[in-house]
Amino acid sequence: MHDRKGNENLLLLPGHIGLAEYETTLGIAQELSGSLLALKNLPGSIRFMLEATAQKYGADFVFVDMSPSLGPINQNLLMTSDHFIVPLHPDYFSAMALSSLTRVLPRWKTWATTAHAIEVLRTADYPFPEPKATFIGAVIQKYRPRKGAASKAFQHWIDQLVAGLQQQLVPELVKSGLLDQGDFKKRVGLEPWDPIMEVADFNSLIALSQEHQIPVYCLTPEIVGKGAVWDQAKDNMDVFYAGFRKCAERVIELTA
Repeated sequence: MHDRKGNENLLLLPGHIGLAEYETTLGIAQELSGSLLALKNLPGSIRFMLEATAQKYGADFVFVDMSPSLGPINQNLLMTSDHFIVPLHPDYFSAMALSSLTRVLPRWKTWATTAHAIEVLRTADYPFPEPKATFIGAVIQKYRPRKGAASKAFQHWIDQLVAGLQQQLVPELVKSGLLDQGDFKKRVGLEPWDPIMEVADFNSLIALSQEHQIPVYCLTPEIVGKGAVWDQAKDNMDVFYAGFRKCAERVIELTA
């Protein structure tokens, strides 16, 4: 058996397949929330549950790992959150996803503002909160490095994504009240279209991390392998640690 030490500062609240069944009902509630009193508690229930759990365990941050969809649950999660990060892969599909988010997020913000204005939802047992979500950056992940940087093919898509953030998404977020561009730059010294982290593909390290239930940068020679294998892995682990630490510092600054 492996020694799996826990982390008393981390609580994992797992998802459940039942959420898939809940999605249809939630979608109906969110479309007809002003006329169906029996469904009045649904739109505010997820936020209420997360907030109650955070208070019980004294959590400072709640991170929600959302599925890649534009369904009712993600609409609800994002618009009842305080902040959101957009993860991107350097490929054609993420470039297309940016275009979708540019159209969808302003509509979601309008919906959330309208929902909060409905007295039935605002005064429900699980109240629908005032929408105040703000964009706190993009993360570009899973590219293949070459000599310490993204290879030429991946860099092409990274440049495309940054351009999409700058020219498409960020302007719409500003107009929709989902981003204060000046405040963002003041807090972290970056423009909102500059990724708050770029992280290469973990390759085999992520599989070992999951198997032993420890962070990638806590792996050991006994797990990874010794000699040249460890030397290469250790260099990668140091890069990952520095990247995640800087990203964490930026998230703290942007949410302070």
